[in-house]
Amino acid sequence: MFPMTLIVQKYGGTSVADTNSLKLVAERIIECKEDNNDVVVVPSAMGSSTDELIHLASQLSEKPTPREMDMLLSAGERITMSLLSMHLNSLGYSSFSLTGSQAGIITTSRHGKAEIEEITGERVKEGIDQGDIVIVAGFQGFNRDTREITTLGRGGSDATAVALAAALGAERCEIFTDVEGVYTADPRIITNAQLIDEITYDEMLEMSSSGAGVLMARSVEFGRRYNVPIIVKSTFKNNKGTLVKEKVMEEAIVSGVTHNDKEIKFTLFGVPDQPGIAGTVFGSLSEIGTNVDMIVQNVSKDSITDISFTAPSEQQSEVEEVLKQISDKLNAKGFDVDQNIGRVSIIGAGMKSESGVASKMFKILGESGINISMISTSPIRVSCVINSKDIDQALNVLHEEFITKK
Repeated sequence: MFPMTLIVQKYGGTSVADTNSLKLVAERIIECKEDNNDVVVVPSAMGSSTDELIHLASQLSEKPTPREMDMLLSAGERITMSLLSMHLNSLGYSSFSLTGSQAGIITTSRHGKAEIEEITGERVKEGIDQGDIVIVAGFQGFNRDTREITTLGRGGSDATAVALAAALGAERCEIFTDVEGVYTADPRIITNAQLIDEITYDEMLEMSSSGAGVLMARSVEFGRRYNVPIIVKSTFKNNKGTLVKEKVMEEAIVSGVTHNDKEIKFTLFGVPDQPGIAGTVFGSLSEIGTNVDMIVQNVSKDSITDISFTAPSEQQSEVEEVLKQISDKLNAKGFDVDQNIGRVSIIGAGMKSESGVASKMFKILGESGINISMISTSPIRVSCVINSKDIDQALNVLHEEFITKK
């Protein structure tokens, strides 16, 4: 008899939105099990239940403690895992569910944004050895020092699934969602966006970090670090999806065009141009868990400079509070907040060996009357901060030039 192959499957919130969806998910799991595979399943909370729990908390407390928020939000995945396991057992397929802590998902202590440090997975392995379908709650874990339940932040179930696949030595991790895979651009904006068959970890990481909401960036990092193939495909259609792996057959110059309209540009004015100032500014922001992206420091004049950076809009109030303190501490002239910005990016592994891609992007945006306020680059990505009203137009002209015409 051939040895069983282990596959980890993750199902997003839209895939488990109601009982009918859970029945369809169970069919997918059974198909995988019947194909001579061991299966570990990581479900998200049902539909918009996490948002509903956050809304309930806001009605009772202006600033709920992070510890209690994690206790509350971790309940969403527990509901899904229990219902799914009940249904599988009723169909004659032995199954049991585990919380993150029961599965041995050990994390850092930061509530709401914990990071996975280790997965012991003893009870998961026991279930696999018994031939059970093991269902592990996504998005959550446990800190050994504080002995508290933690959550991993939005999209944390993706990280749970890929980390589990790595820890258990799974052949692959399948991410089931409500789209058919990874597209060259957001198909809701670009009607002729193309489904990508294969993409590298590096490209997918850049796309996730630049606004593509299909995969959480940390899950891609786990995949790259432990070489776990990731397949993104639809729960509702029988399609091959997109394979994320180390190398692809042919690296396109530009694989995709992404955007992020949930960022804010902050500018700190009149900062002393001295060694250690940038460390003070961004060290303080790091302490509150701010994910700073682009950073621009203007040329110094009379030993005074301005520092601009972008950060997620959901962190606006926390960033403003820190900037007020820093402004007073450094005797700066104040700070500005620009909410009317967005980021567009072109991404492709082939850009490393192709000159003139960035200049071509700037020229196309300029010819379309779109002003660029900030620029950031990596070997496989070029990003521009523009006015939010120009995002759709920018996506269309860039996709037409770099994807459709190639």
